[in-house]
Amino acid sequence: MGLAEYGYVEGQNFRFEFREAHLRTDLYPALYRELVDQKVSVLIAKAARKLEVAKAATQSIPIIFLIGIDPVENGFVPSLNRPGGNITGVFNFNTTLPAKELQILHELVPSATKFAWLTDPANTTQTQLTTPHIQAAADLLGVGLLNVYAHTKDDYEAAFDAAVSGGAGGMVVGGDGYFVAARILPAVAMRYRMPAIFSDDVPVKAGGRIAYGSDYPAQFRNMGRYAARMLKGEKPADTPVLQAAEFRLVVNLKSAATLGITVPAPLLARADEVIE
Repeated sequence: MGLAEYGYVEGQNFRFEFREAHLRTDLYPALYRELVDQKVSVLIAKAARKLEVAKAATQSIPIIFLIGIDPVENGFVPSLNRPGGNITGVFNFNTTLPAKELQILHELVPSATKFAWLTDPANTTQTQLTTPHIQAAADLLGVGLLNVYAHTKDDYEAAFDAAVSGGAGGMVVGGDGYFVAARILPAVAMRYRMPAIFSDDVPVKAGGRIAYGSDYPAQFRNMGRYAARMLKGEKPADTPVLQAAEFRLVVNLKSAATLGITVPAPLLARADEVIE
């Protein structure tokens, strides 16, 4: 995680305090408050909703974030170069990724004239920030965009049913934590014979067709480096927000073949990983 680069070894000179919310955002405030009450040295916030809660929980403990929305525009820090306060971290531009994902999916299924855009209706901030980008990409490609929604795994079937009923020939799956962690989503997509693109390789390795998104291992290492620097006495206020530029394209050839899709050679050549 980057901590080892600064001499930190788990169990020797530091330890993690994990808390599991099981994808229940309503538990975040209590869990972060518990960590603050334990007087941890550094808090980690992976996702904007977690950062909102962590920020509300403490103004003194350093917070290292990994988020896709602009931390300045959304009021987390006043400046990327001089964050001020107790917050800094990694900004990975994920709000603009759905537009690129739509372009890639259109390249994979060029005959489709309409695509579904799956988002979590409870994550209003993320949806509001990402939808204009993907809509602009759809307009540029000359294809329709159908909004479908899911908040929990119980909503997946209805979302895909709405996509099929609405004439979508493919689906861009939003980057919400619910979807990234949902290994059953590729199976639902397969049952509906719906080509889908994900923002993380976890669903693709579980049988999904294709993914384009942030190189999370690289960004987690950067978070670890920042956490180590805070442990060594640096201040978040003086540590610039890192703007990540690492992205990966992963293609599952076997899953694509199951749907009768031949991955275009130019797309395959750009892939960082091919699952056969």
